Amino acid sequence: MQIDTDQGLTGFGESCPLGPFYLPAYAAGVRAGLGELGPHLIGKDPTQIGPLARFMDAALKGHPYVKSPIDIACWDILGQSCGRPVCDLLGGRFGDDVLLYRAISQQSPEEMADKVAGYRAEGYTRFQLKVGGEADVDVRRIRAVAAKLKDGDRLVADANTGWLMHDAVRVVRGVADVDVYIEQPCATYEECLSVRRMTNHPFVLDEVIDGVDSLLRAAADRAMDVVNIKISKFGGLTKARLARDLCASLGVAMTIEDTWGGDITTAAIAHLAHSTPTPLLFTTTDFNSYVTVSTADGAPQRRNGRMAASSAPGLGIRPRREVLGKPVLDIH
Repeated sequence: MQIDTDQGLTGFGESCPLGPFYLPAYAAGVRAGLGELGPHLIGKDPTQIGPLARFMDAALKGHPYVKSPIDIACWDILGQSCGRPVCDLLGGRFGDDVLLYRAISQQSPEEMADKVAGYRAEGYTRFQLKVGGEADVDVRRIRAVAAKLKDGDRLVADANTGWLMHDAVRVVRGVADVDVYIEQPCATYEECLSVRRMTNHPFVLDEVIDGVDSLLRAAADRAMDVVNIKISKFGGLTKARLARDLCASLGVAMTIEDTWGGDITTAAIAHLAHSTPTPLLFTTTDFNSYVTVSTADGAPQRRNGRMAASSAPGLGIRPRREVLGKPVLDIH
């Protein structure tokens, strides 16, 4: 996503849904939504972040994942216009860098446990274990990986909505003596809350948190100890920052990330994460280390399990046009 201004500044954003089987968002929907929304934005001032966000909500109901790359690009332009990195504008830079997690893809318990040593050698101390399969196997997966942990490590068992309630209850009871966070066990908020009330494990919500309303409900119900704030689910950095600041006020720890992406998404994540108070930042992610093609220069890079937001104005990235190719949609 590229936005050109009549002042000679250009901003960039990225939205990368994983497909409609995961969330109500998909790549062709982004393109269609931009075609619908884009013409209404011509002539608007991209540095007027708040008014622009309200205008987009009026011009296109819903579809936050469509608005997200526009909003991110506008923050990129705002930072360039005042010569400041985006994290400074989102609240200021906390510390020198931020802590990353590493996802461990679903395999046999032994194979997943074997991955821990290699990832720890790369500096990771936060491990997100992909579960959500057959309950007995998932219990073995959690126990096998937990046995490989060292002091200071944290393990999250992320079901990605994959368990029915009875299986989720079986798993949390089967690992009752293991130090593990349980993330998004079931598809609905009500199911997750029911499981939450049956376990003493710290609890993470993800897929069911898609706006301030759901966040406030979960906080009131004490449904979570940690929440995942995915930028495109909220509609961009503007609303993700609002959610972040609300969580900070409520004392809820956060993982700052997005559904997926490359260098541009990683840059946006880094700026929001780096401007989050350190005690409340549970972890974050560097999606550009999961992909094989680099689409921008200047993006944050993993160093010993951590990354830092750029100190250059805006997002601090320069897209590699020879990789991205020609635009698939041109609105002017």
